[in-house]
Amino acid sequence: MRPVASQSKIYETGPSTTARSARHEWVFTQPGMPGSVACHDGDMEAVNLDAMLARFAEHWSPKKIAQVNDYDVRIVKIQGEFTWHRHADTDEFFLVLDGQLTIQMRDGNVVLAPRELFVVPRGVEHCPRADTETAVLLFEPSTVINTGDAGGELTAEVEELA
Repeated sequence: MRPVASQSKIYETGPSTTARSARHEWVFTQPGMPGSVACHDGDMEAVNLDAMLARFAEHWSPKKIAQVNDYDVRIVKIQGEFTWHRHADTDEFFLVLDGQLTIQMRDGNVVLAPRELFVVPRGVEHCPRADTETAVLLFEPSTVINTGDAGGELTAEVEELA
């Protein structure tokens, strides 16, 4: 177990894993300090992805569930085809939680099943598509707009789930 101290609390977490072996270590963090990872509300509690996904039904409307430095951890439900777009200044990380996601690109498609991820390189035009409802985790800079350079009716404000 890996105890994590925060303010006056100590949290037990699983062993950390390195490329060489599993080991146990003490890690001390404080909410808001550089290098700390916390939910966006500052609490040091586990985030249950299934519970968070159950809190909304709309498609193509990303929800912020945590923040790591200047990056958001977002979840989104998608169904149908998005808009062709690109992000000139950042890569885009997709991790399928449930369902199947096709990331269409001009040079070919990538199909992702649950627990599979793909990173669209910066500047690459792409169009996510899901034939059935699909839950996806995104990891991207807090300033990223979901429709990139395309704009349009699918542009969404990121809502924080508390």
